[in-house]
Amino acid sequence: MRRILVTGGCGFVGHHFVEHTMKTTDWEIVVWDRLNYASNGFDRLRDIDCFDDKRVRVLTLDIAEPISEGIARETGPLDYIVHMAAESHVDNSILNAEPFVRANVLGTMRMLDYARTQGGLRRFVYFSTDEVFGPAPLGVNYREWDRYRSSNPYAATKAGGEELAVAYANTHRLPVLVTHSMNIIGERQHPEKFVPLVIRKVLNGEEVTIHANPGATEAGSRFYIHARNVASAVHFLLGRQGGNVNLTKWNIVGEREIDNLTLAQMIARIIGKPLRYRLVDFHSSRPGHDLRYALDGSQLAACGWTAPLSLDESLRKTVEWTVERQEDWLR
Repeated sequence: MRRILVTGGCGFVGHHFVEHTMKTTDWEIVVWDRLNYASNGFDRLRDIDCFDDKRVRVLTLDIAEPISEGIARETGPLDYIVHMAAESHVDNSILNAEPFVRANVLGTMRMLDYARTQGGLRRFVYFSTDEVFGPAPLGVNYREWDRYRSSNPYAATKAGGEELAVAYANTHRLPVLVTHSMNIIGERQHPEKFVPLVIRKVLNGEEVTIHANPGATEAGSRFYIHARNVASAVHFLLGRQGGNVNLTKWNIVGEREIDNLTLAQMIARIIGKPLRYRLVDFHSSRPGHDLRYALDGSQLAACGWTAPLSLDESLRKTVEWTVERQEDWLR
């Protein structure tokens, strides 16, 4: 039986990864989480019926602090480390970058140093973001090793953590695997994020503001992907053999590009209520938000990975589940 550590496992993407691991493997799972505002305590793990599961051990700690001997002993030997813990809200990083530097750069250094103590480690996954590449002009989809051009402090700190992971792979021969993911959707997402925000406003008949170009004529676009599809891709990579196991990068990309207005209209149709909206030039008034992000997913596709859920199916399930559970997850 293999053992995996998931940092940030109480968070949105992390808990979906824990759920996928529980359903598709017999591995033992250790979760490290700081339980900040984005974690909802243990609510997500309770909701997927794994909080009391004998295969899952949950430890509360701040990874920006040195890892104590007690935590290391309770965690035990590991086959895999999937490092998903991060400060991730762009608005908050613009207001105050310090928590992002602490969690995403210093915290990543702590995790890499901890990984060096694991003699049998098969993979260390650093969970990065498309935002490290900055805005993508029309016709440009960034590949795994393209240059960075961060537009906000959140992206810069993720790029910093990524470069640390690369350095530890080169210097210490850690088996590092870096993933870049795009905008992730799914059940139990924090209500500050776009999809649950649109759901709440459509349900309440409120106006939705859509990030647009300076003339407010063209909505921003993304490649949205469900968190369970992301989990599927990471597990696919964990099981991949061959190639340079010490340092690889992979883009995990949604099936198609879609603008934010179209996505909001799709959400409103699923709910069965009209969409009241206004296009706003948010970037000019609030620098750091980009109109378009885009990644090239051909490398992962060429290896045989395909997303289990389509965007339409993912969105429908997410919206219907959230509407049904709105008292719990839209507060």
